[in-house]
Amino acid sequence: MRLRVDVSVESGRLGVSRAVIERAVRAALRAGGIRDAVISLAFVSNRTIAQLNRTHLGHRGVTDVISFGYPPAADPAPLVGDVYVGLEVARAAARARGISAREELVRLAVHGTLHVVGYDHPDGEARTSSAMWRAQERIVRRVLKASA
Repeated sequence: MRLRVDVSVESGRLGVSRAVIERAVRAALRAGGIRDAVISLAFVSNRTIAQLNRTHLGHRGVTDVISFGYPPAADPAPLVGDVYVGLEVARAAARARGISAREELVRLAVHGTLHVVGYDHPDGEARTSSAMWRAQERIVRRVLKASA
């Protein structure tokens, strides 16, 4: 098994260790049955996430997480993906939900990675009852408990 995870922060302090984020990404990969992967996870500014959102998804404004999974160049080949987390958006969401920024950052790292793995969810209220959401929350609880 070869899981490579690279974590970067565009600017400022993250507020959670890179090791915890790496564990979260690896746990999401394992949950999806992935044994060979290269994942890049970047925590970015509102400006950067808004630009990515507009350029790649055609949406205006900021969002919390954007993921890109790339088709394999050969068979067998590792799963390759990029995950971008809007750091300021995540912190604001954490404040609004009354949870720690640390928890929300772990959640978004897991969420974005699950999308790269191939999970998806419906929009609206059904989102939080989807199989993806349930898997995400199990992983988040496990990672946070192990890193407490």
